[in-house]
Amino acid sequence: MSVLDGPREEWRRILFEGTPQWVRPEGEQLRLGDGRTVAEADALYLAPCDPTKIICIHLNYDSRRVEFRAPNLVTPTYFQKPLTTLNAHRGKLSRPADCQYLNYEGEVGVVIGKPMRNVGRDEAWDYIAGFAPVNDVGAQDFRDTDAGSMLRVKGQDGFCPIGPGIVRGVDIRESALRTYINGEVVQDGAIGEMTFDIPYILADLCRHITLLPGDLILSGTPANSRPMNVGDVVEVEVTGVGRLTNTVQEVPAPRYQVGHGPTASDAVRRVALGGDWWKEQERA
Repeated sequence: MSVLDGPREEWRRILFEGTPQWVRPEGEQLRLGDGRTVAEADALYLAPCDPTKIICIHLNYDSRRVEFRAPNLVTPTYFQKPLTTLNAHRGKLSRPADCQYLNYEGEVGVVIGKPMRNVGRDEAWDYIAGFAPVNDVGAQDFRDTDAGSMLRVKGQDGFCPIGPGIVRGVDIRESALRTYINGEVVQDGAIGEMTFDIPYILADLCRHITLLPGDLILSGTPANSRPMNVGDVVEVEVTGVGRLTNTVQEVPAPRYQVGHGPTASDAVRRVALGGDWWKEQERA
């Protein structure tokens, strides 16, 4: 059965009595497999997948492409986030004290359900375990050194919160993606705005790369990614799927001054501030 078909089904993963447990939401409770329940408000969430890789696509919403005045895309490009970026619902997002451009990027996360290699677009939905809201957090302060790899921009610990759960039985093509900062909508885009849809992305990747159960694919963000401030509550909502919540905190800068440090060049600010940077330049 395709991930789009059937009744809505959601699984979450929490830490309970020292061990990871898969649970089903039931109103204000989460039900464990043995029948016991936990108050949702008291749950300590874990990421609802165990990927061997996290693969992300660049500039996949037309609103984002237009914001950066980029040409029409004819083929997608990708980057990877380390597995240590995984974070969960209600987890903390850590901004190093020497950074100032910690951006949110609300996205739909696609979790692979079975081994996928040389699969066509028309079959791709059958290989998906489910969907989840994801925040592709990035410290844009490192844009000057990472070129297209995004390693330090997008690869820092905890920079890939996902959750609360993984959901199937929802036609994601009809969903909308919204990001909120302290309750105010800051990103809003229809999933149908993607330049390369989810089946295209999966079919493209699995021509040469075997996608394994639990692997996480991030499908892009709409316009208006902007920096978050310490103390901000950031939420990513995918209609019909769920709402991911995280809070920004400050952590110390690295102890040792080695390698390229954070910068605030025009190139960094252009990406971090998006359309706001262009407005600043036009006013100047």
